[in-house]
Amino acid sequence: MDTSTDVLLVTANVGSLFDNVGEIQNGWLQELFKAIHKYKPQFIALHFQEVGGKDYMVNMGNAENFFWLLESSEELKDYDRTCIYVDSQFQAEDSFTALGNMYFIHKTLKNVYQYDFNVKDFKAVLGQNKYVGCLDTVTTVEKEKFPKNFWPNFKWSRKGFMRTRWIIHNQGLDLVNIHLFHDASNLIACNASPSIYSANRKNALRYVINRLSDDRYTSLPFFLFGDFNFRLDTLSLVQHLCTEAEVQTVKDGSNEVQKIFCEEKDNDHQVLLHIEEKLFQYLHQALFREDNGRALLIYDKETSAFHDDIKEEDITFPPSYPYSEDYSKPTQYMNTRCPAWCDRILMSHSAHDVIHRGEDDEKTIVYNTVGTNVCMGDHKPVFLSFPLKTNSH
Repeated sequence: MDTSTDVLLVTANVGSLFDNVGEIQNGWLQELFKAIHKYKPQFIALHFQEVGGKDYMVNMGNAENFFWLLESSEELKDYDRTCIYVDSQFQAEDSFTALGNMYFIHKTLKNVYQYDFNVKDFKAVLGQNKYVGCLDTVTTVEKEKFPKNFWPNFKWSRKGFMRTRWIIHNQGLDLVNIHLFHDASNLIACNASPSIYSANRKNALRYVINRLSDDRYTSLPFFLFGDFNFRLDTLSLVQHLCTEAEVQTVKDGSNEVQKIFCEEKDNDHQVLLHIEEKLFQYLHQALFREDNGRALLIYDKETSAFHDDIKEEDITFPPSYPYSEDYSKPTQYMNTRCPAWCDRILMSHSAHDVIHRGEDDEKTIVYNTVGTNVCMGDHKPVFLSFPLKTNSH
């Protein structure tokens, strides 16, 4: 008999939750709980990036408290098995990724097994399994920080991936948390199409996809969800936004561009767009929100090189980053970066095939942001709710 299991996957870059704890955290948790209440999943996977925030040496304690609030919450009390992995060991610079994976299994869901990468076999998941700190000796998780040579000329930072492997009612799955390199400078991002940053992300993503399908373990369908830091093709977008404008650049003494201005030709030369290393100020910010930013999706090109390997449900939500961290402006973008769909849930073709697609997909498969009208920090979490085809034998 074919049955299905309701699954909720969530990715959230939680860095700003720890940099200003009090304000955002409570509302953030309430929004997550609302989503859980609405979709009633039997299996929940939460993938976090930037655990501990930018000032992780000071704030890692706040992060541990955040995980405790989640796992001990009234809303999750019917999930009787949990597996929690938090890479919080920032002292180990060569391996620290600041990734956190949390998995909750509802009491009605039987037959859930997890893979032990050491003995290369599955074991039934029982009770509460929590690993915080150094994960090197934990055999049910595979974690890797990207090697330094992945980001030539850039500051090496907490980027990598963390994989767990499951059987849910006879259906095997890899669930992989990922954090890729960001755009360090808006000016450098404008230099070429695709940008140098985009090329770096492409190499890293190719590396992860190859790792998931190499011959160390049997290949399984995979869901790859995290902060890919995908950006819009900045050069093409800027050319489009400034079609009718005059472009001025301001250079420093060594002839490096410091600022780019696009000014309207009439209308008192009003500045349409002002770009600096960490400034992207566009006059008509509503463009990024109207119709959920649909007109900008043509500039979202970073998955296109991977169509043979991965799929994604249609994006119908506005860019997930960079939202204002001002509590009173939950739908406003910050003027630091061009808004983009950084936070994504990608899947292998075989994973796409194990999503149960009925007559009314719209209702059963939902790909959206959490906390659309609430301040969630600079990234809105992104979720995918779907029925997983499972076999009841």
